[in-house]
Amino acid sequence: MSLVRRATVEDAEEVLRLRQVMIDSMSGSDPGTEWHVPALPALRDRLARDEDFAAFAVDHPERPGALAALVVGTVDYRIGKAANPNGKAGYVFSVATDPDARRRGYARACMDELLEWFRERGAGQVLLTASAEAEPLYASLGFVRKPDPAMSLQL
Repeated sequence: MSLVRRATVEDAEEVLRLRQVMIDSMSGSDPGTEWHVPALPALRDRLARDEDFAAFAVDHPERPGALAALVVGTVDYRIGKAANPNGKAGYVFSVATDPDARRRGYARACMDELLEWFRERGAGQVLLTASAEAEPLYASLGFVRKPDPAMSLQL
């Protein structure tokens, strides 16, 4: 039996807490947690009814009501291409493990569930941005680093 389960609306605050753990671990992190309050309604909505959005989690073994690990992903459509004719792509984000629950295989177990969820939805490829710390996990799952000309615009 897997420790991994699909996150629910009741997990929304914990999902945001673990997202903050991930953000805080990255350089250039967002300051503060004030954004959690306005983010909560949209997250609850997505967890309740969005079939193209999923979060998989492991409950914290020592802290009832807390999550130990989390992965979140979406399936998105882009016009097809040779490597992905149907145009469906999975995007992984908010991969986080509570610092006191690391090195137990929780993130890998959650990623396995998310990858299966992507397969079930017909995603032809899966994309993510890897931190140096997490890159070995993703490489062991078959991800390869690509030269990425990604740019960003804050609206």
